[in-house]
Amino acid sequence: MKTKEMIAAEAIAILRANDRGGYTVPTAGLYPFQWNWDSAFCAMGFATFDEPRAWRELETLFSGQWEDGLVPHIIFHKPTDSYFPGPEVWGTPEVEGRPKSSGITQPPVAAIAARAIWERAQNKPLAEARMRELHPKLAASHRWWRRARDPQGTGLAALLHNWESGMDNSPVWDEALDRVPRTKTVYHRKDTGHVDASMRPRAIDYDRYVHLIETYRDVGWDPDRMWDAAPLKVAHIGVNAILLRAEMDLLVLSKAFGAVEEQREIAERISVKRDAIAKLWSPSFNAFQSFDLISNAAIDARTSAGFLPLITSAPSASQVKAMVIEMRRWRALSQVGMPTVAPNDPRFEGRRYWRGPVWPIVNWLLIDGLLMHGEAGLAEDLKRDTLSLFENKGFDEYFDPVDQTPCGGPNFSWSAATALWLLR
Repeated sequence: MKTKEMIAAEAIAILRANDRGGYTVPTAGLYPFQWNWDSAFCAMGFATFDEPRAWRELETLFSGQWEDGLVPHIIFHKPTDSYFPGPEVWGTPEVEGRPKSSGITQPPVAAIAARAIWERAQNKPLAEARMRELHPKLAASHRWWRRARDPQGTGLAALLHNWESGMDNSPVWDEALDRVPRTKTVYHRKDTGHVDASMRPRAIDYDRYVHLIETYRDVGWDPDRMWDAAPLKVAHIGVNAILLRAEMDLLVLSKAFGAVEEQREIAERISVKRDAIAKLWSPSFNAFQSFDLISNAAIDARTSAGFLPLITSAPSASQVKAMVIEMRRWRALSQVGMPTVAPNDPRFEGRRYWRGPVWPIVNWLLIDGLLMHGEAGLAEDLKRDTLSLFENKGFDEYFDPVDQTPCGGPNFSWSAATALWLLR
């Protein structure tokens, strides 16, 4: 049996091994660049044992920020041919002094990470100085979300590519992607050379992913033109929950580092978004639903993203209780943790990426949300489940919830970060 100290030591070794000098790759080979939300979680992991390195992670992420505030989902610091699509496929504008990047974003975890690292910092002078530099960049990124992804000010940010959710092939995307044409471009995937194809999105899915890239590349990655050209617009409940939580955390930071007008601006966005998310509650799901802006309908998909509003102030007390009951049902149908799709859903696939596996990073978010709402019992169960995976199975990307088989990339950075944060 491994001690907590042994688990932590293994996790630290993984983060050190995946460190590329200021940024962390999720895992060698499969993901050789800096990914947006991975990086924020890694920063929190580093903060448990190396605070300067934690701040450096966030600073390197924001070195790729665009002038309009966009923080891209991938930053291509160094060339490699082990990943598709690379920078030549994205064709985003090149700016002197800024690394090449993709033209879309990912869940905005950075403000959540920044607040957590700042508040828990042992080196207070360092934290104050680094946070003061980072704060205006965080504020600009949140303004980008409002302008580029919620131009009507509804409170619901719409994603224009499923990759922006980080939950690429979730059933949430099935119907919306069915309306997206398949690319006619011949390309060669690299992911299935690193991981078994049965664990990855299907070929037809990738054809549509690439078509979306081509659509936005053709309009020059201009946010307004992208919005008009988009064949897919989904208010993903998980990302909107993360954005609301990030706004709540940014408001705390703004009260320490920002102007009064900025605080009013953030508070207004929080109020509108909280009300918008509340309307996405599904009594039949005992969870929240994503919303398709093109079909103007709630999306019929029972995924763990529907529980992520727990990390915010949006759910009522009765909704929290209903989600806890539903989460316990899901957990009873699996062997460990929280599956990403309801195990009794016909679309459940225990080893295929975001269509069923347990992701430690989702467990981490849910644990945090449950504790926010006083649900310490289920939070402790999920924490125990997650640490048992690390102890007995390793630090892989995700796990089969039925037999606990490790899946995806090995020695995964944000799995290591999850372990360190839960053990802190």
